[in-house]
Amino acid sequence: MKNLSNTAFSPEVIEIMTAALEAAIATLPEPIQSRHVNLVAESILRSASAGERNVESLARLALLELRLIPRTDQR
Repeated sequence: MKNLSNTAFSPEVIEIMTAALEAAIATLPEPIQSRHVNLVAESILRSASAGERNVESLARLALLELRLIPRTDQR
């Protein structure tokens, strides 16, 4: 993940990112893997740091990224 250690978010943006994370996670099939939650969260952080502020867009981008990641954990 891109280094975001110098990135700060306002309380309003944190609320937006939280809503996007909750919306994205709600669409994942059971059982939800912590690895997938982390990948979705990282994507939302990257998109928000790039300036995206729309909850639906943040969630959609994160889910699209998750779909593009090769599945190495499928059995």
